[in-house]
Amino acid sequence: MAHWLIKSEPVKWSWDQQVAAGAKGTHWDGVKNHTAKLNLMAMKQGEQVFFYHSNEGLEVVGIVEVIKEAYIWIPGEPWVLVDFKAVKPLPKPVTLAQVKAEPKLAKMSLVTSFRLSVQPVTDEEWALVCEMGGL
Repeated sequence: MAHWLIKSEPVKWSWDQQVAAGAKGTHWDGVKNHTAKLNLMAMKQGEQVFFYHSNEGLEVVGIVEVIKEAYIWIPGEPWVLVDFKAVKPLPKPVTLAQVKAEPKLAKMSLVTSFRLSVQPVTDEEWALVCEMGGL
């Protein structure tokens, strides 16, 4: 199973809203970058994903799970949606500053491809961020 990170501006869609969506979850839309789209298309049902607050907070705040793999958003358009449900919050949100300060995370996409809204996360990065977040 792969791991991922998705970003959302809390004013547009926050962790609290994701949690409120409950077990039915919600689709992830608005991705208009081909690399991010390819990452969405690579996600498999059951994979776990960090939920990151961007622009405001700049921190990993929780974990969501893929509940529906990539599907067409608008017929005739190249963009896709993936559905997620909230799994659990991080007891201690992990900030971008903390990630950048950790030498073992220097190659993490969150550091090297900061603007990308859907990113892969290695098993080692996943384990370390979970540990930093109190899991």
